[in-house]
Amino acid sequence: MVALVKGRYVAREAENADDVAAAQKLRQVAFHGDDGDLDQDSFDPICTHILVEDRSTGTLVCCFRFLPLAGGSEIDRSYSAQFYELSALQAFEGAMVEMGRFCVHPDYSDPDILRVAWGAMTTYVDENGVELLFGCSSFSGTEADEYLDAFAMLRDRHLAPKRWLPKVKAPNVFRFAARLRRKPDLKQAQLRMPPLLRTYLLMGGWVSDHAVVDRQMNTLHVFTGLEIAAIPPARKRLLRAIGA
Repeated sequence: MVALVKGRYVAREAENADDVAAAQKLRQVAFHGDDGDLDQDSFDPICTHILVEDRSTGTLVCCFRFLPLAGGSEIDRSYSAQFYELSALQAFEGAMVEMGRFCVHPDYSDPDILRVAWGAMTTYVDENGVELLFGCSSFSGTEADEYLDAFAMLRDRHLAPKRWLPKVKAPNVFRFAARLRRKPDLKQAQLRMPPLLRTYLLMGGWVSDHAVVDRQMNTLHVFTGLEIAAIPPARKRLLRAIGA
């Protein structure tokens, strides 16, 4: 059971339907820009939901969900498998967790929120013997032009190992690894990289060679994988210190 208190914030697992509805409400605000409905799908009932709350006000400031899989043989059960052909990962033998629907309340920009979220993820990974964390990392909007430096950097430095590389499945994709010829401006690449993806990459994460154009969510997203054994020891210690 994830339960983490750090400074101003507390991270915990959703305990009931009201907690899940609160996460769906925050997702609606963060992803769709309004609070008139709930962002929900068929994966919510089979996932573990993590909530990060402001201790002083009780405000839900961040949420995400985990879908545990026993190994690669179950990869087709994942949300990501709707968009990516993941047959290569069927050979992965260790326990896996898909992390999805990560969002932060638009009124909050405190970097400690992301730190606490990663502390909670680390706790969950350690408690459940997870060997691969994966999901879809999203760029806001469906136009790639403003992210070309970021995509060029992903092409040059962070593509998935060939043995795990996802193939194209979605009907509308941006094949940045094959089509981009520009040399990335590294400063612009970092500025345009989504914070969650940036953190994955700092820990040794890798991405697909194409981005899916998801008009329903108004995002471009890349499949992202993080093999736990590949995380640099110093960064593991830092994450575990947050989760302690």
